[in-house]
Amino acid sequence: MAADRPSPSISLRNVVRTFPSPRGVVRALDDVSFDVAEGTMTGLIGPDGAGKTTLLRILAGILGADSGNVRILGYDPATEAPALQRQIGYMPQKFGLYEDLTVSENLDFHADLHGVPAERRKELYRPLLSMTALAPFGSRLAGKLSGGMKQKLGVACSLVHAPPLLLLDEPTVGVDPVSRRELWEILTAQVRKKNTTLLVSTAYMDEASRFDRVVILYEGKVLGEGRPDELLGEVRGHVFHVTVPSWSSRKLEPRLAGVPGILDAVGEENGVRIVTSNPSLPSLPEDLAPFTSTPVEPRFEDAFMQRLGRASLEKRTSSRSPGQLGWESKRAEGGRDDQTDSIVIRNLTRTFGSFKAVDALTFNVHRGEIFGLLGANGAGKTTTFRMLSGLLLPTSGELLIDGQNVLGSEVSKIRQRLGYMSQKFSLYSQLTVTQNLTFFTSAYGLNGKRQKDRIAEIEEYFGLTPYRQESAGLLPLGFRQRLALAAALAHEPSILLLDEPTSGVDPLARREFWRTISQLSFRGVSVLVTTHFMTEAEYCDRLAIMAQGKLLALGTPAEIRRRAQSPDIPDPSLEDAFIFLLEQNQPAGLPS
Repeated sequence: MAADRPSPSISLRNVVRTFPSPRGVVRALDDVSFDVAEGTMTGLIGPDGAGKTTLLRILAGILGADSGNVRILGYDPATEAPALQRQIGYMPQKFGLYEDLTVSENLDFHADLHGVPAERRKELYRPLLSMTALAPFGSRLAGKLSGGMKQKLGVACSLVHAPPLLLLDEPTVGVDPVSRRELWEILTAQVRKKNTTLLVSTAYMDEASRFDRVVILYEGKVLGEGRPDELLGEVRGHVFHVTVPSWSSRKLEPRLAGVPGILDAVGEENGVRIVTSNPSLPSLPEDLAPFTSTPVEPRFEDAFMQRLGRASLEKRTSSRSPGQLGWESKRAEGGRDDQTDSIVIRNLTRTFGSFKAVDALTFNVHRGEIFGLLGANGAGKTTTFRMLSGLLLPTSGELLIDGQNVLGSEVSKIRQRLGYMSQKFSLYSQLTVTQNLTFFTSAYGLNGKRQKDRIAEIEEYFGLTPYRQESAGLLPLGFRQRLALAAALAHEPSILLLDEPTSGVDPLARREFWRTISQLSFRGVSVLVTTHFMTEAEYCDRLAIMAQGKLLALGTPAEIRRRAQSPDIPDPSLEDAFIFLLEQNQPAGLPS
């Protein structure tokens, strides 16, 4: 090994791990090989189901590999797990926290597990609590912390015994951009100051630039590895922004996605971003002339899509139309031009005792509009959704759904107009696909032949027919997402509420999901969505940003971005604007 290259803390060679499933043996890891150098930050990047969690569990000594060679800090985890586990910090997806214990008690519990002497704990805890800004909250129950604070406590617990190697499984999933940024500052400081080796899995492609090296996993295989700038360099010259006069981005995106030589197409404001197989623009159909194409700087997601290639894209993308699901008669052309309001919210307030979860919220959603509701964890988004869906009554204010006041109407009639897809998909994991759809269609009053035909339609439309007798809990995440959306659309609602609908799913599944949503909007279906993916917020016609129950900003994505313009940031991203607005309105000393 070269003298200037650090020795590997982790070495993997030809690692294989399989699991049985109803569809046969699944290769969760398929001939995986790579190294992680000492004192570096390495990102394990890929969607849900890529094999990230399985790999981290093998490294932590929790699972064994079927075959291959694994060495961690000189140890073999298959035979030396107890000794190895004293040398690593491991934070699983669910944090490993005990919500009925306080912050201090959680730290003590993890210190007990790792045999940290009582006399050393105070000196070890002090920098951890300072670094995570948790020092004032030692007596607070972990279950009462915000999402961002829980993540920070999880990191602190994994560092309590000062390990030289830290394994973190998706520590930033479902966390708002402000908390994500703070968490990365903590981790970067730990690596640079303590020479800790860090291996972090993430489904967020935009986090790749934070690492010294990245390993791209997909369906158990390594698609690529290297420095982020190396991988971006491979796709530079293959990424363009295309505009066509009189074509909206939502109309243009599916048209370009089917052009040979285009590997990916994503709608953006005033055009579509494409990734090409060759470093030039392919021939476009004549009906798109005249068009304008501009080369643009690549993002890491572009590199991922190029690696994945056309074959996988064709496998996952379809030409389905919501007209197949019964929306032909709603609106043939863009429903967004209809300024009739599907949702009207005026001074909406919800209190829990003395706490105002939602504070005088006011906005409206036009028919056929895709409207984004953004905010940090605890901003009041979920409470707002629960009031919209009739699960929670407002304390005061006015809430109109298709012109009907929720406070003065029969809730069951309001719910007939709504489709609701919750963050955790609200499926019954022990029921089959068909049984789940039968339950949800029955809840909306469908029965007999009409119900049977409707279930067959939506199973066919969403590609669920081969899985109809499989338990929902055994489906891959992307198919669980399809099933949840199918259940929300089964009764042909005029308004669709989506709460973090694409968290954890791969970019291909997200493309497919948003094309379906865009087509629904053209048929006049109004969509209200929450998301922590700022790139997804660009799909929205308008956005509302909330903090501490209040509305901070309302406008198009371009209008929101302009709020953060400055000499230092002349061309801010939506994430820049989000962080700027939250920091401008956050009281001093309030933790994220």
